[in-house]
Amino acid sequence: MTQLDHAWGAGPSDRFEILADRFRPIFNRIAEGALARETARVLPHEPIAWLKQAGFMRARLPEAEGGLGASASDIFALLIELSEADSNVTQALRAHFGFVEDIVGLKPGPRRTLWVERIAKDESIGSAWTEIGDAPLDGFATRISHKDGAMVLNGAKFYTTGSLFADWIDIGATHDETGETLAVTVRRDSIGVEVVDDWDGFGQIGTASGTARFSDVAVSAQDAVLEEGRFLYSPAFYQLVHLATLAGIGRAIVRDVADVVKNRRRTYSNAASSVPATDPQVLQVIGRARSAAYSASAITLQVARALDRAADARLVGDWADYRKAVDIAELETSQSLTVVSGLILDAATNVFDAVGASATRKGLALDRHWRNARTLSSHNPRVYKDRIVGDYAVNGTLPPEQWQIGTPA
Repeated sequence: MTQLDHAWGAGPSDRFEILADRFRPIFNRIAEGALARETARVLPHEPIAWLKQAGFMRARLPEAEGGLGASASDIFALLIELSEADSNVTQALRAHFGFVEDIVGLKPGPRRTLWVERIAKDESIGSAWTEIGDAPLDGFATRISHKDGAMVLNGAKFYTTGSLFADWIDIGATHDETGETLAVTVRRDSIGVEVVDDWDGFGQIGTASGTARFSDVAVSAQDAVLEEGRFLYSPAFYQLVHLATLAGIGRAIVRDVADVVKNRRRTYSNAASSVPATDPQVLQVIGRARSAAYSASAITLQVARALDRAADARLVGDWADYRKAVDIAELETSQSLTVVSGLILDAATNVFDAVGASATRKGLALDRHWRNARTLSSHNPRVYKDRIVGDYAVNGTLPPEQWQIGTPA
């Protein structure tokens, strides 16, 4: 069945349903095991392997280069559906799709050729950029240096989402000699690489968003580039993955709670109906949650069109047009973040009014939807987004190009 059949609205392109039909059986299979993985804390190695085998990792590549020709909007629509199945899997693949987005927009050259070849073979990429503790705000404690005439990487990262499942890890580091910020990639199975599942957050527990350590890891010159050369709309892209994930969580909330209500026979003596499935107040709660999920999806796909425009402008090569498209994409993402996260967080809380205390049983794990939504929403504090959007509305101030987390000097 299509998105239209489920009343979620049309996909972003004429060929989206063809793409989605390829992956929906796998999404359904992933959904079947999501609750068991959550309650037993089983990492999604298998689901990610299924997606790789089906070509999901190369979906964004042009068909002529071994991909499926998906647009950025197509990818985000697919990620919404994947997130309904298991939001952990989507977040684990967030870095991969961001990396691929950068590669497909590069001008022809050795780096593009190298990575298109790797991605076309279904190789995946994880991320290791964030450092915790007293890591500097304007750089990285992780360093690139030279040892015996070769580049080596040393340091530690946290929030290395998806790296445990990936073939490659994308890392931010400071060059010891020049002080420049580099983006380097190393194979996860390289000597000196250690990735640990020590993520202890209360949500998104299947993402392996923990520690990665690098000890004298060899770095090839072809896999080290200046960070400033990456795609400019990366902040908007990575934030929009979170919004797509939230939209999918919204759909999962409705699916799970509707199933509970449909099969529920117990009711309250002061309820409006003797059967919960026909109780107008219960239906109102679930209807509002579904409307929230619908709205979150629609907003996400509207913002995705702004990223399509930024991607197109990058390919054309007109710097002024590209810069403008990037600014607009960042603004559209920022002014959507507060609304989408609010819709889904509220829905994840309010649906419990439709089912009563029995819905809090650990076996149902309905609380996972709120925990996952809260965790995702905490990555990009809403108060800052509201201020940035307000500053644009009042003063015409454009959003910051890039932003990081760390300790000021």
